[in-house]
Amino acid sequence: MPSIVELKSVEKDYPLGKLTVHALKGVDLTIDRGEFTTIAGPSGSGKTTLLNLIGCVDVPTNGEVVVDGQSTAKLNDRKLTDLRLHKIGFIFQSFNLVNVLDVRQNVEFPLLLRGGTTNAERARRVDELVDRVGL
Repeated sequence: MPSIVELKSVEKDYPLGKLTVHALKGVDLTIDRGEFTTIAGPSGSGKTTLLNLIGCVDVPTNGEVVVDGQSTAKLNDRKLTDLRLHKIGFIFQSFNLVNVLDVRQNVEFPLLLRGGTTNAERARRVDELVDRVGL
């Protein structure tokens, strides 16, 4: 089965004043399409950094991140946005809502980014999703 996520010798460093924090060192990881994977570890062990790399929110210092067969280092901003929009899903610990938008607008926002829907289709989908979660 082809992999959906592959990390090859991935490293991520963060400068902290005169120090360098090595958040990830030589991580190799393969997640096959359809596989359920859990990332667990103590605070500060690199879980969030790993997910930010897989989610194309950050870039590795060294190594390669491949999502759905595409090396993320080779993608421009538009292609990274498309990859995040169509291939990657996150449920964040915090809400990450756009403060200036109301609930319906926050739900509609990804549909607007995706495109290809009419105003009526988006309104129906927003109604459905808001109703489904009881808002």
